[in-house]
Amino acid sequence: MVQVCLNGVRTAADGALVPLSPEAMAASAAEAVAAGATDVHVHPRTPCGNDSMAPRVVAATLEAIRARVRVPVGVTTGAWAEPDPATRLERVRAWTVLPDHASVNWHEPGAEELAAALIERGIGVEAGIWSGTDGAARFASSPLGPKVLRVLAEVMDPDPVTAQASARALLTRIGAAHGRPVLLHGEDGGAWPVLRLAGRRGLATRVGLEDTLLMPDGSRAESNARLVAAGLAEWRAARGTGD
Repeated sequence: MVQVCLNGVRTAADGALVPLSPEAMAASAAEAVAAGATDVHVHPRTPCGNDSMAPRVVAATLEAIRARVRVPVGVTTGAWAEPDPATRLERVRAWTVLPDHASVNWHEPGAEELAAALIERGIGVEAGIWSGTDGAARFASSPLGPKVLRVLAEVMDPDPVTAQASARALLTRIGAAHGRPVLLHGEDGGAWPVLRLAGRRGLATRVGLEDTLLMPDGSRAESNARLVAAGLAEWRAARGTGD
């Protein structure tokens, strides 16, 4: 599986191609799915461009994207979108349109309670385990581990030289991941090396403007669809070649 991550915390300062409105996200998602993405991860935005978990913002984003694609669509619950853990829970419980899944960063305060609330509402949980945090240790002892949809092994090392080593170390810390599927991805300079490692390991991965603004050859990415097409080619080429 290759998931497209449409926008992340990027802003208009990162370029006009980063989709920020529901309509732009929907159009970008449709192009990415046509290019081969089988899942969508998106950060809903307010009209001012801020990440938001507000019910009306999430609903508008999901409805726009689902009008264009027929693949699962997930959203973020990152603390930057709503810093207060109690308010994050209130937001999730007030959602009127539900995503297929939502990412929960396991190192953030209130992660267990948030994941439980999502599961209670029938929303799949992507357990975000970031390198450089205690997320892997927390997840290893979590009673919710066997209930999550999948584990996101998120390599935060942006160095293209060391990112794969960071990814291997993170996968070791995650271990058996409660038997759940693992999606491995990197960020910025580490995005393409880690994607190739995911291919060699036979793991799902993701690519999109959230994770990188550059194509494998270092040129500027023109769209999420172009990143997905290149990502699929790199991932497939790496599969079966060994770690």
